[in-house]
Amino acid sequence: MHPPLTPHRHPMCLEIIEEFQKCHIDHPIGKFFGECTELKVKLDRCFRQEKAVKRKVNFEQSKKLQERLKAIRKEETAET
Repeated sequence: MHPPLTPHRHPMCLEIIEEFQKCHIDHPIGKFFGECTELKVKLDRCFRQEKAVKRKVNFEQSKKLQERLKAIRKEETAET
């Protein structure tokens, strides 16, 4: 199962999403018998890569936020 194929949520995988959706339109019965499986595998790989990139960005943002919070706490303890 894949996440919803909304283009604005997956800009890195846009081309593969469009190919996959076109395959489903072009092969309404064949999609149930593996006609679009190769594109599905490519789509899954792309989603995995996209998630890894997002995870890295979120981790960096989290580190920056933690540093800011430590600095604020340090200032608050120094004031009291």
